Amino acid sequence: MKGFITTGLLILSGLTGFAQQDSARTLKHVTITGYRTVNGVGHMMDVKEGIIYAGKKNEVIITDSLDANKAINNTRQILGRIPGLNIVETESSGFTANGIATRGLNPTQSIEMNTRQNGYNISSDIYGYNEAYYLPPMEAVNRIEMVRGAASLQFGSQFGGLVNYVIKNAPTDKPAEFNTSFTVGSYGLFNSFNSFGGTYKKWSYYGFLQYRNMQGYRANSDQWQFSGFGKVQYAASDKVKVGVEYSLLRNQVHMPGGLTDSMFQANPKTSTRARNWLKSPWNIVTAYLDYSPSERTTISLKSSYLFSNRSLVWRNEDGGPEALDVIDPATNAFVPREVSTEDMHNTTTEFRISHRYALGNNESVLAGGLRYSYAWFNRKGGGEGTTGSDFDLHINGDWGYNLDFTTTNIAPFVENIFKVADNFTVTPGFRFEYLHSTAKGYKVDGLDKMVADQSRNRYFPLFGLGLEYKPTHNTSLYGNISQAYRPIDYSQLEPFGVTSKIDPNLKDASGFNADLGYRGTVKNFLNFDISGFYLAYNNRIGVVLKTDNQGNQYSYRTNIANSVHKGIESYIEFNLLKYLNPASKNGISIFNSLAFIDAKYTSGEFNGKRVEASAKIINRLGIIYSSPRFSGTFQFNRTGDAYGDASNVVSSSDPIAGYIPAYTVLDVSATYKICNYAIKAGINNLADKAYFTRRTDEYPGPGIIPAIGRSFYIGVAVKL
Repeated sequence: MKGFITTGLLILSGLTGFAQQDSARTLKHVTITGYRTVNGVGHMMDVKEGIIYAGKKNEVIITDSLDANKAINNTRQILGRIPGLNIVETESSGFTANGIATRGLNPTQSIEMNTRQNGYNISSDIYGYNEAYYLPPMEAVNRIEMVRGAASLQFGSQFGGLVNYVIKNAPTDKPAEFNTSFTVGSYGLFNSFNSFGGTYKKWSYYGFLQYRNMQGYRANSDQWQFSGFGKVQYAASDKVKVGVEYSLLRNQVHMPGGLTDSMFQANPKTSTRARNWLKSPWNIVTAYLDYSPSERTTISLKSSYLFSNRSLVWRNEDGGPEALDVIDPATNAFVPREVSTEDMHNTTTEFRISHRYALGNNESVLAGGLRYSYAWFNRKGGGEGTTGSDFDLHINGDWGYNLDFTTTNIAPFVENIFKVADNFTVTPGFRFEYLHSTAKGYKVDGLDKMVADQSRNRYFPLFGLGLEYKPTHNTSLYGNISQAYRPIDYSQLEPFGVTSKIDPNLKDASGFNADLGYRGTVKNFLNFDISGFYLAYNNRIGVVLKTDNQGNQYSYRTNIANSVHKGIESYIEFNLLKYLNPASKNGISIFNSLAFIDAKYTSGEFNGKRVEASAKIINRLGIIYSSPRFSGTFQFNRTGDAYGDASNVVSSSDPIAGYIPAYTVLDVSATYKICNYAIKAGINNLADKAYFTRRTDEYPGPGIIPAIGRSFYIGVAVKL
């Protein structure tokens, strides 16, 4: 959807039909919900689908309004207008989905985010292993909803907040519709996306199939991906809807390895590995029920089951990127590779209910629910693989480790909007989290076999409060404070060496998020949201070196430090043509997404040091031209420098430690529409900047993982 909208994208629901009355026809009750926006970036309403957003820092991205390289899910273009969003750009080096984070948190595989699709979790495990290896193709996504840390009360405890990818729905006015698009581009890119959907009487359906193949920016970085989705919904009545969904991903990724600083400076396209592979089949099945017993009450029940796997075969990473993978003259063969595989299962059920009720002269809203989740996870690794070069998971002998983990989570939650006045609301909230986690299995270290047998129960009460004052109909002052925590994950429960120890009093990380801001729209030419934030992150878990009574050093996993993240997040978008002529069908819009972030350790060994991967400044500027047939976007992306680890060393023999320089990237994209056809084209990284966003100590490195250089794409889309 292109264009500049005065009051926002409108989604009409509750249109139940017509009733005959003499010769006239009377339309029954219509409910209108939507988002105020200028050009595809807006904010959630106070209450939507039984969930409270009043007083919370949030954004909505309408993907169809964007000129972006959706064929490769270019996160920088699609989500770049979210202020302060830190993006891991490693899509050509082994990661199947770009990670994101806010407010100076760790962006690797979005581990600090609550990642969802259509409202249900799509990461491998809510708490024990919540890395995101699957994302839907952006061509299938209608909108992206993001809520900052205050999302902890409604969705879960993650410090970074919620990101929810909402898949497109079936067209309601036709029994069948078919959309297809093909995109080709640099480095062997070929992407095919096909969707189909329709509505017939009380039934509706939507599905898509996507295939993508890339040779890759670097040698040995070829990959292919096949993803699909299907949804069937039955509207039993105006009050009851039931449906089922299935999402799948099949892929295979060649990993070219990491680089040292000198290798990167000499040639960022260098590959240090030719035999490293990843494969990650992903499956999610979901069933849901939406019930509205009255105009004031909504009830929803959503249950999902994820069953997936991630398998790796790679050269043993001892020695870092300098340890070249070459044929051993003594054996005339490569060294055997290491094999690891992870089986992931989790089932999550969420029940939600909301009710509008009169309190004094105003209407208040009560929303609450219960989440139950159970995850079981098997991790095998350290197996001696073959000396070959193709994807091959066969091992010789036994696994080096074989560990089983489980996590049980029960979480009731409740929030209430108290409408104190027509333009002022107070929203207190409470969530109670129960966690039970287990770890069993073994790990071999040299000649020693260490056995894990742990069980932990934890209880977390989380409180929050949100305030919102609306001085005008289209602007608001908002503030909130909400507690959050990050539980001990699976990697922190497993044994990690004979000479290593784990603190028996290891605590889960805890803290809170706070926001204070002003947002709104002015007619149809200005959209803004300016806020300050404060995030306290206590009891961060890490590894330190200690010395025993005999003078021997050993590794000790414990709570090492607290950190504080504070700063300013600002988004401003101004439409010059709409300002000069509100009735204009064309628009020239300028936007600026800017964040200043001060994230530092406040205790422990690294007191005063910057938090790893945290850039002080993230600034994205853009100019957009839009007309009924043509639109184009130029985007300037500037991300400040950061460090690979908490020591803030500039260089180190440790592949994860070192300086991450600031970088500037330019993107340009355009779309031209003729009837039911559209042509899309663009250039990413226009100036061919060599840069990187991440250092790793293992997968998919170790070492520096370069981002992609200049690339082109062109595609055609058809709607039938």
